[in-house]
Amino acid sequence: MIRALHLLTVLLFSIQSVFAQEGPVTLDQVPGELQEISEDEPLAKTFSPEAAARYLDEASLTWQKKKKCATCHTNMSYMMARPALGNVLEDSGEVRAFFEDYRKVRWAKKGPGENQGFWPIVVATGLVFNDLQTTGELSEISRDVLNFLWTSQREDGSWRWPDCDYAPLEIDDHFGVTLAALTVGIAPNDYANTPAAREGIRKLTDYLKTDPPKSLHHRAMLAWSSLRIEGIATEAQREKTLAELLALQLPDGGWSTSGFLTDWNGLTAEEDEPLKTEISDGYGTALVIIIARELGIPAEDPRIRNGITWIKANQREGGKWFTRSPVAYANNLISNIGTSYVILALQACDELPGAPESPLGK
Repeated sequence: MIRALHLLTVLLFSIQSVFAQEGPVTLDQVPGELQEISEDEPLAKTFSPEAAARYLDEASLTWQKKKKCATCHTNMSYMMARPALGNVLEDSGEVRAFFEDYRKVRWAKKGPGENQGFWPIVVATGLVFNDLQTTGELSEISRDVLNFLWTSQREDGSWRWPDCDYAPLEIDDHFGVTLAALTVGIAPNDYANTPAAREGIRKLTDYLKTDPPKSLHHRAMLAWSSLRIEGIATEAQREKTLAELLALQLPDGGWSTSGFLTDWNGLTAEEDEPLKTEISDGYGTALVIIIARELGIPAEDPRIRNGITWIKANQREGGKWFTRSPVAYANNLISNIGTSYVILALQACDELPGAPESPLGK
């Protein structure tokens, strides 16, 4: 009788463990230390949206537990893309709640100033894209955070942005300005035409006119954001940038992030090593597909199809798509935003059955 009860207890524990594994990943379940992102990780045998969802959950919640901050390379991009995988794995909602707490808790009494310009952009981008992917309406908390953008904007139209030598995301102010422009422009409920936004948009547009992009990557960000904010780039400039991006497609169908940085004067990899421009990666491939779809290239275009084929063949066993830190070693954290962008690219090409309609692509 005792043995039977013991076996029953073991069986019930096993059943509970299976269901726990099938449920959402939670903050309590993830480790307290960041996991290594290695190019030596084997490729997955088959493409798995669920594995991608689990990886994104674990990466973002671990960052949240360890670093306790919002950042463009991990949990911001998670907020942008994670709803597209909601039909394959429910998320715990803890990352969204963490982003909302910036407004509810950290900025409850005093909003961010100029020295904190980075945070409103990152938090607003995550919340706005998340709104687009879920309700399609701009939430009040997202509107409040967007309004904080203008209180932390500098007189020249830029925002204080981290310079960690982590190209192309955290190395200069230009990227932050284009990200802010994209977020304001894509925000639902015509936010860009509100009185709160108009003056700030004028200032950021003036900044982008006087501070030219340093690389093809930054021109790509200009092309993307200019679709929704007038005066940032002309149609001819967008088409030229798109042609440059598409021309860098590698024989295996993917694109290299480093290939977008070769025209950045003075930018060098650690120990003066040449940029590795001949290795396709998740961030570069996904960014080109997203921008190409935004600029009207059909999902059936052979170049896009080849890129999608590369994506489906290059997921890693842990669910991610690997991207090497292009310049200074940054733990290859760009793999996290690269994985989120891969999901946005697949969604924009109708490659995720059951996902919400993509807010990107024509």
